[in-house]
Amino acid sequence: MLDAIKDEDVINRIGGRFKLTALIQKRWRDLMFGARPLVEPAKLTPLEIAVQEVVQGKIGIDYEKSKIEKPSN
Repeated sequence: MLDAIKDEDVINRIGGRFKLTALIQKRWRDLMFGARPLVEPAKLTPLEIAVQEVVQGKIGIDYEKSKIEKPSN
């Protein structure tokens, strides 16, 4: 599960390892406080759900709204 976030395509799509980590942390916290999962939770922990949502492209960074510079790929 955590090997999926080592994929360079996922890292580059988000904009780097730091942004990926921050995104997963924020989503993990949201899930812990009651946000609905965007993937089938099955027997996954909130951390695993957050990672799967990122890997599957269900969540990402809204660069315009956050005013963060978008990575140039």
